[in-house]
Amino acid sequence: MASENPQPPGEAAAVSRRTFFAASAVSGAVVAGSSLLGAEPATAADSTPSSRVSLTVNGTRRTVTVDNRTSLLDLLREHFGLTGTKKGCDAGACGACTVLVDDRRVNGCLTLAVRLDGAKVTTIEGLSPGDEGPLHPLQQAFVDQDAFQCGYCTPGQIMSGVGCLKEGHTGSPDEIREWMSGNICRCGCYVKIIKAIQQAKG
Repeated sequence: MASENPQPPGEAAAVSRRTFFAASAVSGAVVAGSSLLGAEPATAADSTPSSRVSLTVNGTRRTVTVDNRTSLLDLLREHFGLTGTKKGCDAGACGACTVLVDDRRVNGCLTLAVRLDGAKVTTIEGLSPGDEGPLHPLQQAFVDQDAFQCGYCTPGQIMSGVGCLKEGHTGSPDEIREWMSGNICRCGCYVKIIKAIQQAKG
């Protein structure tokens, strides 16, 4: 049976276009709404707790306000520009970020900066007195023993070696190897690294 009000030719297509534009408007509103909703977490992120921390780095007193989640490694590299301390695994497994805190070895990537208020931090930049001064004995020993190849792990190796010397764990190559086991050298310079620590021990 034929319709009493047949649609003129092209009407069906016109309705489809109107439906399309209406649907687009609704979709746009949904997207805009989503964007507005998305702004809420950003606001929450902006209100991340931060703390003021004062510590002595390589003999210089520094005070900074940082996000409570900031690691010592990121504080040194991103806030203080001390890029000698390297980021390797960022999970405490390779030792590339080793620094001394109050003369004890720590992994910078696993240590929260806000927990170090009042601490004394020594990085590879602070081992020798300056660009024109002599190298630290262990730095010189690394040069003499050719104890590196690519050099990426070397700052962490040296800082860990200095800690090893301070802690008195240098009685034998096996003891040094055991106490340096947290520092990975992907180039495989372990034998020369141990010789360098023995040289620095004297």
